[in-house]
Amino acid sequence: MNFISDNTAGASAPVMAALMAAQDGVASAYGGDEWTRRVEALFADIFERDVAVFLVASGTAANALALASLTRPWGAVITHEESHVADDECGAPEFFSDGAKLIGLHGAGNKLSPESVAQALGRFREGALHQVQPQAVSITQATECGTIYTPAEVAALKQAGAARGLRLHMDGARFANALVTLGCAPAEITWRAGVDVLSFGGTKNGAWAAEAVIFFDSALAGEMRWRRKRAGHTLSKGRFLGAQFEGLLRDGHWLGLARHANAMATRLAEAVTAGAICRLAWPCEANEVFLVLSGPLQAALKQAGVAYLPWSDRALAEGRGLTPDEIVGRFVMSFSTRAAEIDRLIGVLEPARR
Repeated sequence: MNFISDNTAGASAPVMAALMAAQDGVASAYGGDEWTRRVEALFADIFERDVAVFLVASGTAANALALASLTRPWGAVITHEESHVADDECGAPEFFSDGAKLIGLHGAGNKLSPESVAQALGRFREGALHQVQPQAVSITQATECGTIYTPAEVAALKQAGAARGLRLHMDGARFANALVTLGCAPAEITWRAGVDVLSFGGTKNGAWAAEAVIFFDSALAGEMRWRRKRAGHTLSKGRFLGAQFEGLLRDGHWLGLARHANAMATRLAEAVTAGAICRLAWPCEANEVFLVLSGPLQAALKQAGVAYLPWSDRALAEGRGLTPDEIVGRFVMSFSTRAAEIDRLIGVLEPARR
């Protein structure tokens, strides 16, 4: 029972079949292949507009290069203090932007609010020589706490930075999981709400190693081809990135995979709340469940060999703090998680509840 991450899952059968099909014959190198061209067209269909698409092999590259394209070295990116770009990219956004500063803000459920963004902007005087200049906001969809921004919330964040001309980046490593919960069109939660650049995740949702940086305004993508090359993500055999996305995006396969992962998370969340086994740290809105684990529950999980991650409690809502023996545990479901695994986990937790 391994619930540490959706990164632990393999690739889906259609993705692997697409990779095998791309193996035959020869193709143009460095992204000049027919697979990449078809995937660019697929993304244009999905988002209902022309987009500039750059395929890379990792989420770190996608986020870092997207933010580097939106900021100058003396610029700053406003984000949540525990966002993935702030806590889990080993300084890559700062490195690839040649030094742009990340400004981390607090927010319950790892979500930014328009008020907090406006307050942060007030600390940095426009044109002040001795201060970095905020140039972008970066949000995560779904967040590091598994919560989701609605289209209205995204639009409000865009508006909060509009007076200063801030661009809006969305880290969509789990974009598909958020989308199937929202039940809206991909365009509605991205460019129509004000998102300028999206890091579209594939690896956590059935791909082998495939991410995409999607610019909804091609004018913002002018430097991206050189930035990607300089970062070592212009793959010589780029067709294998394109093939993965072709297998993933065709016939809504990516949405089906995310829908299954979300359903497995809901199965766990509903079971622990209905059985009064423990409480949820945050609402289960995607494919992650954050359980408040007492000492006995922690011991039962350890004895059963259940793998999960202890998680930060800094983004808990006010008044929902932990007792001394409690921790937050993160349990992540993937497209390959089986209902029987969830039921086994519940069987471990039930006897240890208070």
